[in-house]
Amino acid sequence: MTLEWKYNDDSVDWNELSALYRAAPLGDKQPMHLQKVFANSMFKCFVYEGSKLVAAGRALADGADCSYICDIAALPSHQGTGLGKQVVAHLVEVSRGHKKIILYAVPGKEPFYRKFGFLRMKTAMAIFENQQQQVERGYLSEA
Repeated sequence: MTLEWKYNDDSVDWNELSALYRAAPLGDKQPMHLQKVFANSMFKCFVYEGSKLVAAGRALADGADCSYICDIAALPSHQGTGLGKQVVAHLVEVSRGHKKIILYAVPGKEPFYRKFGFLRMKTAMAIFENQQQQVERGYLSEA
């Protein structure tokens, strides 16, 4: 079946997007939360197969200095098909012109993003809502 790409959130079913993130699995992101973060993102894409949402992603960007690519997800049935790679490639391309394009990866997935030219940042730091949980998951290090 043909994939249809959409670059605005006018017709997004936020419950369906929430279900996509749970299935991916990228966590329990509530529909209202997703509506807010996608509305505040300069770049976004939604990929449909027929009427079914199969992949999505966004980049929070300021238009000149920094674009942060995040929330890349594909249904398990579409993982390993190159669709996630296409979503990332699209968001990198529309982010060109920013002085820096940033993302953070699920631990162990860094080699996937290196293919796009991303390198590890030695000075990146973060404060998460649940710091200890992110240390346990491998996103943060206290060292």
